[in-house]
Amino acid sequence: MTAQEVRLCGLLLREHFGEVVEKVGTHLLRSGTQNLRVVIHETGTPLDLVKKSLCVLVHHGVCVFSTGRRGPGSPAEYQTSCDRILRILRYPRYIYTAKTLYGELIIEELLQRGHMTMSSTVKTVADRLTQNMEEGRSMEYSEVASTFSKLVETHFLQRCPPVAGAAATSSDTTTPATSTMPGTPAAPVNAAPSTPESFADCYKVPHIALIGRGKRHCSSEDGEDQRNAKKVKLDPEIHGDEGVYWQVNFERFHLHFRDQAIISAVANKLDQTSSEIIRTMLRMSEVTTAPSASCTKPLSANEIFRSLPTSYNISRPILDQYLTLLVDDPMEFAGKAGESGGGMYVVNLHRALANLARATLESVVQERFGSRSARIFRLLLRKRHLEQKQVEDFAMIPAKEAKDMLYTLLSHNLVQLQEIPKTPDYAPSRTFYLYTVNQLPTARMLLQNCYKTVANLIERRLFETKESKRLLEKSQRIEAILASLQVSGAEPEQLTEVEEMITAPEKQQLESLRLHINKLDSAENQVDETIFLLESYISSTATST
Repeated sequence: MTAQEVRLCGLLLREHFGEVVEKVGTHLLRSGTQNLRVVIHETGTPLDLVKKSLCVLVHHGVCVFSTGRRGPGSPAEYQTSCDRILRILRYPRYIYTAKTLYGELIIEELLQRGHMTMSSTVKTVADRLTQNMEEGRSMEYSEVASTFSKLVETHFLQRCPPVAGAAATSSDTTTPATSTMPGTPAAPVNAAPSTPESFADCYKVPHIALIGRGKRHCSSEDGEDQRNAKKVKLDPEIHGDEGVYWQVNFERFHLHFRDQAIISAVANKLDQTSSEIIRTMLRMSEVTTAPSASCTKPLSANEIFRSLPTSYNISRPILDQYLTLLVDDPMEFAGKAGESGGGMYVVNLHRALANLARATLESVVQERFGSRSARIFRLLLRKRHLEQKQVEDFAMIPAKEAKDMLYTLLSHNLVQLQEIPKTPDYAPSRTFYLYTVNQLPTARMLLQNCYKTVANLIERRLFETKESKRLLEKSQRIEAILASLQVSGAEPEQLTEVEEMITAPEKQQLESLRLHINKLDSAENQVDETIFLLESYISSTATST
């Protein structure tokens, strides 16, 4: 874990949960596994606030707790996960993907609450959808429950595993939420924590007795919404799924993002038909291929032909030509694994991610140092090891310019210099100096730069919001007044009078601020796409080796 990761995690915790949770979370990140008493002593935070902070972190799966290392009866120990905190950065992408695929707010609600029962989620989402519908219309619970079941069937949602060893922890060290609700799986520190997939009923949907429609609330004020959210937890009705909590399966979303990145790359490199063939192959091998596999299970050309969408009127000879084109392409998106069944084909997941990461590195070099430096960088990636004279000749760049560019790339750790001596004394006149590019370390360095960039963007956004806090609060108050006047049926003159409380310069400043904030948000999402691609490549390389 690097300083940039800890800094970004702290900013994400502060933005979503507040400064106290940030203080406790970053302390656990830096210090590792600690019990409650040590956390209180080293952070200087009151007991009540530390307990509440740990409760929030455990509830959202950011922190795991386990029995102490000294054995049964020792105080429970807490440990935070840096990777899990960094997923907060990807929340907008999870929500957008779920709404695109299923058009509901279920994922958004679960991300906000950490974990919920199916009945509570269905009721809350139905009420929210009803609130946004026209007067007289409402959302049925059965429709939302059906969408919830589809999300579970496609493994985008999973059950929270039961908490291991919760009963063994002492009452003075267990937080209120962890003693009654299953959060993140907990296990002894010296053992590997259990995963949701290790439980048989991970994707089993319970039958809930929930009939009716969403209810429309009289007030949409923030305080009212918070009171309604608390009422959900204290709902006395029995629906048949008490104690069965659900959470978002982030790994399933990551597999979907990876597949979409590969499909998009094929479409850009070749054409839409080729991408549809790759999409079909990925969909067919979705269940049979392990998440960490370097390639999909082999599929015959006959199976691929039968599984293609009917809208693509592709004859069998044309399909064979497309498959041959994909196999022969230098990007190696697909490979041939045999000749039976008209030919056995696989999607090379690891090679595809490696090529996407390579294209990202080349793009970064081109944007920062120019097209000529990018030409040298691509040349070194392809030829592996070259002397300076060879770089000049192959890249067709004058010696002085090539030397300056190589040294610039070397100073930024994008290019490495390897010495191969002819004699043991390493005399310069008898030593070969070869330039090379190590893709994996370079990807790791770029990933850290991405973390730093996102942290800077978040800090800038928080600064901009703080500087215009008074104006934003005034705008929110006026919007609330206008909304209440419209509900009560006020005259147009009254509405105009209230709108004029914000002057023209203030409106212009607000519009400029909103545009700036939107640009920063958009930049965060774009950098996160690069982060996901590099993380996937690094993880795939680790598992494949």
